Amino acid sequence: MEARMKNPAFAFPAAMEGIQKLVKATHQGGADPELLELIALRASQINGCSACVYGHVANLKKSGVGDDRVGNVGAWREAPFYSDAERAALQLAESMTRQADKSSEVVSNEVWDAVTDHFDEGQLSAIILTVALTNLFNRINATIQEPAGQTW
Repeated sequence: MEARMKNPAFAFPAAMEGIQKLVKATHQGGADPELLELIALRASQINGCSACVYGHVANLKKSGVGDDRVGNVGAWREAPFYSDAERAALQLAESMTRQADKSSEVVSNEVWDAVTDHFDEGQLSAIILTVALTNLFNRINATIQEPAGQTW
């Protein structure tokens, strides 16, 4: 499969520059980079973005993350491979990503309380921005039908 067009972010250098600055900023918040990849993977799975799923799996494996943790992100509630902090972040990522499925609060007080028990404001900001950026990339890639394995 071939993409319908090149990624729109590449069409406007200022857009790509802004996106790159946001991505860089998320890594300055003090959140564990592995956690950021795990939550980005989960959001990408929910959104069905094969290009992003492929990329996040590759990043996690390149960083030495084991198959148990990478392969069970979609079943994080039942799988024993994640800490309470990771579970809270994964729940936040799912809540943010599934906004359209909610008839009330996007992020419940229960989810918010759980995540704030584990992360400070900088880490939480990095997590929220990572989920938001992942959803941006997922929507772009789904629209242009970016194939998995594409290198930019």
